[in-house]
Amino acid sequence: MNDPLGPVLAWLDGGPVPERVVLRSAVKESLAALAAAAPGRSVEVRVPPMGAVQCVAGPRHTRGNPPNVVETDPRTWLALAVGRLSWDDALTERLVSVSGSRAGEIAAWLPLL
Repeated sequence: MNDPLGPVLAWLDGGPVPERVVLRSAVKESLAALAAAAPGRSVEVRVPPMGAVQCVAGPRHTRGNPPNVVETDPRTWLALAVGRLSWDDALTERLVSVSGSRAGEIAAWLPLL
């Protein structure tokens, strides 16, 4: 059986970039896993142009830009999701943009695997 995460893990370890459809699927599935693990609408996690999700219990926003946002690129997100990169290292290296007092709470659910 073929491991669908295999090409992504190989890429994170320095291998070739997987096909866009594989990356999009990995990002969307990992964002869905985060939303399932941390249900709610207090924090929005954005991985442009692949996807976004709202998560973390608490007050939700209904209009305009959400007050708590995490944004990063697909490679960084997937590295966080599978544990190849720690939240603290991502912050230190400025690989994630974090705004709002609750945005950093997603670190409690990382890595997802």
